[in-house]
Amino acid sequence: MSDSATRPVSAWIGEFVLLASLWGASFLFMRMGASEFGPLPTAGLRVTLATLFLWPILLRQGHWPALRQHWRPIMLAGIINSAIPFALFSWAVLHIATGLSSILNATVPLFGALIAWVWLGDRIGRLRWLGLALGFLGVALLAWRAPAGTGFKTDQAHWAIGACLLASAFYGLAASFARTHLAGIPPLATATGSQLGAALGLALPTLWLWPAQMPGPRAWAAIVAMAVLCTGIAYILYFRLIAHAGPSRALAVTFLTPVFAVLYGALFLQERITLWMLGCAAVIVTGTLLSTGLVRTRAPAWGAAERP
Repeated sequence: MSDSATRPVSAWIGEFVLLASLWGASFLFMRMGASEFGPLPTAGLRVTLATLFLWPILLRQGHWPALRQHWRPIMLAGIINSAIPFALFSWAVLHIATGLSSILNATVPLFGALIAWVWLGDRIGRLRWLGLALGFLGVALLAWRAPAGTGFKTDQAHWAIGACLLASAFYGLAASFARTHLAGIPPLATATGSQLGAALGLALPTLWLWPAQMPGPRAWAAIVAMAVLCTGIAYILYFRLIAHAGPSRALAVTFLTPVFAVLYGALFLQERITLWMLGCAAVIVTGTLLSTGLVRTRAPAWGAAERP
């Protein structure tokens, strides 16, 4: 669907903000869950509970035949797009501020554009190359100074930043994989099947690394909220947003998510918000806007391009 055929802003802006607030909260819930469950069980429980939440909706909507027909690429997409990134972020938020990890997550469109250029031959003009360079410059500046002011050990923080960037690269890889292998499949079938694939992929690590002491109700509540709100409901909202607002506007939710994540981290975890983090975030977002084509010369700046 092109953006020109989408509904007025007033028809979808509420869902846009709600989705950003839910995805922003996922970093807070990951920290709360992983601190007691550990990173891999946190990721495994997240996708397992999300599957249980989405499965009845899939059956009710009649998309089981599509999932059954295309289960192999859908489940592989779950490994690439959910299992690996969720595990990496669940580990990273134990070693860096959740707000910092959310800012790094905003690099997903940068990786998506670069991987689409390598894999799918997408054209990247001078302005988009400038955006890629600017975005990755922002990441380098963030990795250089931000960890020292977060209250975490700098060596661990640098590894955690690397984990966030690797997770973002997998998200970018998943976008090109979806364009190549999942085109035409109902989104709900893709969402549900991918979570099932991720759950199966993480089943053994989850059981193997299950904590010796049963986590408390706070950690369980965080996991359930992350699975139902930040994964299950968020997937539904995201695909509704693509249908109602268009792909490029749906992509822009990535830029609002860190605002909520930084706010939640400051309110509930007493995380520090530094001017350096905010400045680097501005550089990353500007580079991402340019690299994805959402900002063009001699063209409308908002929603002018399809999702990379």
